[in-house]
Amino acid sequence: MEVKRKVEEKAGRIEHGILKFVKDWTLPVSIVTGTTLYLLFYHVPALDEAGDALAPVFDVIFPLFVFLTLLITFCKVDYHQLLPHRWHTGVLLAQLLLVALTIGVIFWVEGDADQKLLWEALLTCIIGPAASAAPVVVGKLGGNINTMTTYVILSSLASTVLIPLVFPILEPSAGVAFVEAFLIILQKVSIVLMLPLVLGWFIKHFLPRLQHRIASMPNLSFYTWAISLSITTGITVKNIVHSEATVMLLLMIAVTTFVLCFIQFAIGRMVGRWLGEEINAGQALFQKNTALSIWVAYMYLNPVASVGAGCYVLWQNIINTFEIWQELKKTARF
Repeated sequence: MEVKRKVEEKAGRIEHGILKFVKDWTLPVSIVTGTTLYLLFYHVPALDEAGDALAPVFDVIFPLFVFLTLLITFCKVDYHQLLPHRWHTGVLLAQLLLVALTIGVIFWVEGDADQKLLWEALLTCIIGPAASAAPVVVGKLGGNINTMTTYVILSSLASTVLIPLVFPILEPSAGVAFVEAFLIILQKVSIVLMLPLVLGWFIKHFLPRLQHRIASMPNLSFYTWAISLSITTGITVKNIVHSEATVMLLLMIAVTTFVLCFIQFAIGRMVGRWLGEEINAGQALFQKNTALSIWVAYMYLNPVASVGAGCYVLWQNIINTFEIWQELKKTARF
């Protein structure tokens, strides 16, 4: 009996250790999981049939998890406190300026296909809205969840207009009239970004039991985001493996998105320092809804452009992991 008890205790400690590791390092685990699963299906011929069957399933659940992460976030906020702040304006203006500069460069390098692809890849990492999980990360860093959620809403509204406005201009070769393309993209982006806001408000006001149940699980949106991150990573690896782009172009996209990640983070922090919300503003400009960016780029630009957002998600989550780890260390000291 004593031996059995010790074995059970040891198994319990191992299980607890594994769960703690997954909880503390959720984002890297998601990235590794997405990469490993795709490469497994790609390199094992026996899984070809299963991979073909699962492909349309992932096409559906990919935007679904983006939608769910936003919905869960919006169910937890106090809508009466969702007021605009000065730093919101500062960060939005910084984003618009970066978008305008990138579009200018794209038109300037129009004759060079590789350069155009590179800058379109960067644009997907700038024009997208703030990540739906940004309020979750901000909460873990000691920031203001309500003002961050307000920015996610404002950023989503801005991207809902910007994405259908810009992409048909950049890629008119699809043979679709500008107004038609604008309305198609606007409809699809609105479903993913705006519908969760309306449903969140409805649940909060008319389904209080469901809202309370969702609010009682503080990390739920973080884990739904982690699932979408895993899917995003798998799609990125797929696009890289099947890409006809040169290795040099793919490396350039990886390196420039890494630099862009720090540029947006630094600009956001600078704006926040100036306007009194350094943590929130830094996360707001730098932490992007890359799942949406990949989906939009894959649908409406050259699929190679989606590799940019895929690389960006890796860089931003390395920074997020480091920030959360630093905050946990600081909290543990007191």
